[in-house]
Amino acid sequence: MAEESGEKETAKRPGSNLFAKFNKQQMQEMKEAFTMIDQDRDGVISVDDLREIYNSLGRVPSDSDLNEMIKEAPGPINFTMFLTLMGEKLHGMDPEDALRNAFAMFDKEGKGFIPEEYLKDLLENMGDNFGKDEIKQTWKEIPLEGGKVDYQRFVSLIKGKLGEEELAA
Repeated sequence: MAEESGEKETAKRPGSNLFAKFNKQQMQEMKEAFTMIDQDRDGVISVDDLREIYNSLGRVPSDSDLNEMIKEAPGPINFTMFLTLMGEKLHGMDPEDALRNAFAMFDKEGKGFIPEEYLKDLLENMGDNFGKDEIKQTWKEIPLEGGKVDYQRFVSLIKGKLGEEELAA
């Protein structure tokens, strides 16, 4: 029985190159993301943790959706498993697409815009909280249209793909 269990553990264990996939800053960001999601701070992301983080963002996912997310992992989602899953998701993904996908999570209607106040609240209260000066600086450059942030254009700006003339449009 012990051998069987050991075999399963070996099969689930991520490769030793897992930590080589992330630089120091990315590793710190992953740790912060994991800590933010692990609402009960038990070192494992559960359905309840996912439900809490979604609820804090104003979303109410179904239990079946949450269970499907958890089933993506072959075992408990501790930090190492979280890194493995994120490495698989991000491997080969263009950083610009990753940024757009991150913003799209907060775009409830899927229209390419996030309400200005909602984004401001997220920046001030989630992850690495922005201070008032950082918010002011961001708002000097952020593409706003009628109280909504055009995150498609914002990502292009962040990635240096929009010129001044395109921003003014």
